[in-house]
Amino acid sequence: MTTPTPIRLLLADDHPVVRAGLRAVLDSEPGFRVVAEAATAEAAVELAATGEFDVVLMDLQFGAGMHGSQATAAITAQPDAPRVLILTTYDSDADILAAVEAGAAGYLLKDAPPEELAAAVRTAAAGRSALAPAVAHRLMDRMRTPAEALTKRELEVLQLVGEGLSNLQISKRLFLSQATVKSHLVHIYAKLGVDSRTSAVAAATARRLIRR
Repeated sequence: MTTPTPIRLLLADDHPVVRAGLRAVLDSEPGFRVVAEAATAEAAVELAATGEFDVVLMDLQFGAGMHGSQATAAITAQPDAPRVLILTTYDSDADILAAVEAGAAGYLLKDAPPEELAAAVRTAAAGRSALAPAVAHRLMDRMRTPAEALTKRELEVLQLVGEGLSNLQISKRLFLSQATVKSHLVHIYAKLGVDSRTSAVAAATARRLIRR
């Protein structure tokens, strides 16, 4: 009887303690083999291109470097790319939509129990979607009330407003005209039922649409 080929894993996270914890959990799971680790998103993209991995476990935040969603898009754009499973502490709509649009095969929170993590890795490796229950619930809520849901671009604008950027700075960051940024803000205010930047950020943070 032949032994099944192990699922080859790449751990991408900038915290050594997190990587060590993940390695300990996954190495003890039958059928998994942690082949390499990456401390930056850029390194993850470079390693993923070697073709040595089946699944990449990707964090979203890597300090000042490339964002996890950007790395996911770069990885999934390659031919015969490994599947990317987001593993993060963030569950805002802005983060979830960016990751899904980038081609992530799944989205899991770091507080998931080991058995849920192992199941998600196997699901992603098999070519199916693996979403944490809370994440799936948020996506379903958006589908039920599409007229009220902020678009991905509106969430991007609002996230930058929350970070203290001016309309001019937002326009440069997102390659939009200032008029377009103002238009997005008008729609955001209407959907959230607010009339100022401060109120919009407060309402969106309370609803976990963006993170602070």
